[in-house]
Amino acid sequence: MSLNPTVIAIPVYFLLIGIELIVHRIKATKSYRLNDAITNINCGVTSQVTGAFLKVFSIGFYTYLYEHFRFETIENSALTWVIAFIAYDFFYYWAHRMSHQVNLFWGGHSVHHQSEEYNLSVALRQSSTQIIWTSLFYTPMAFVGIDPLVLLSVSGFNLLYQFWIHTESIDRLPKWFEAVMNTPSHHRVHHARNPKYIDKNHAGTFIVWDKMFGTFKAEEEKPTYGITKNLNSWNPVWANLAHYSDMISDIKTIPRFSDKLKYIFKKPGWLPESMGGYRAPFDIDRKTYKKYDLHAIRAVNTYVFVHYILLLGGTAFFLFNLNRFDENLLEKSAMAGLIIISTLSFGGLFESRSWAIPIEITRLFLVPITLLYFLTNFELSTFTISGSIAFIFGSLLWLLKTRSVTSQPVNNS
Repeated sequence: MSLNPTVIAIPVYFLLIGIELIVHRIKATKSYRLNDAITNINCGVTSQVTGAFLKVFSIGFYTYLYEHFRFETIENSALTWVIAFIAYDFFYYWAHRMSHQVNLFWGGHSVHHQSEEYNLSVALRQSSTQIIWTSLFYTPMAFVGIDPLVLLSVSGFNLLYQFWIHTESIDRLPKWFEAVMNTPSHHRVHHARNPKYIDKNHAGTFIVWDKMFGTFKAEEEKPTYGITKNLNSWNPVWANLAHYSDMISDIKTIPRFSDKLKYIFKKPGWLPESMGGYRAPFDIDRKTYKKYDLHAIRAVNTYVFVHYILLLGGTAFFLFNLNRFDENLLEKSAMAGLIIISTLSFGGLFESRSWAIPIEITRLFLVPITLLYFLTNFELSTFTISGSIAFIFGSLLWLLKTRSVTSQPVNNS
């Protein structure tokens, strides 16, 4: 149960991202920025890694309810799978909708909306905490007897479907398809920060839920992507904490305890009337608006890109060997920690943070130590380890040559 369709499809994800990059390069379409795309994927990496520890909130809790409290036992079949897929998408709609309506839940889901671009890499920008808040929405399926393995399967395929709709490369599809299914056009609306588009089109696979429950909006003018308060960071850890930090700051300013509780479960932007009331989203001037960016020199970008490819390999190794890692919590935690530190370091290098170089140097020494450890446990060759160590020390010299590089911020309007 450690692998699901989402993990298995990772190579396909990157293949499609590569194809979109090539198409956009040929068409001179500017929808990818290296720092933004890597941050998107970094959020996906941290989500998958932390998800290995949070299975208790998803499949673990669901399995417990299924084993002890189900009313019926539904035999697994093709028909069962189809019914479960439709049921899961229905509950996904409500989990997703509430993730936009409840401040606490938005703290997890906001990660997925932070990018100011819209391309296939955004589909991989997932939260590390959202699963904690949304897992309860699927419990009715456990009570009626849907097998946990079926739940894992349909949830994975639901997420797989949503990957391809994160693109501007596809305009509109046939009317009959747009009428029933979620499409790139519908989902572009969902990712927009334009006031007219906010909190619309929550569907996963079937757009009919939005049409049934009054949250559908057709795409009109080109959306402006992102959230109403920009993250302004390439740090994937901060991306997962930023909204919670804002919540804590707001709660400290609210005088009444009852209003503090309301704030947690009210819509994002809510404040008591005594403090001005609801802060409605505002529109932006598209002519003067500038996306957050930092212009690092090519040497920094190249360094991060090369090491990022290696990080993806290490992450894949971790995810495809979770059964082995589950046998030793210390090994699992150490490997997960190294991956997350790597994503944090790369974000810091993009931003030229003062703490990034020390963290990256520490990471470079931790990598060969980790590899030497797994030489014993996973029978890696001595040649592989020796080459890796040589590459790490070469990388250290490479890093030190770029340490004096600074980045120039671009201010947002």
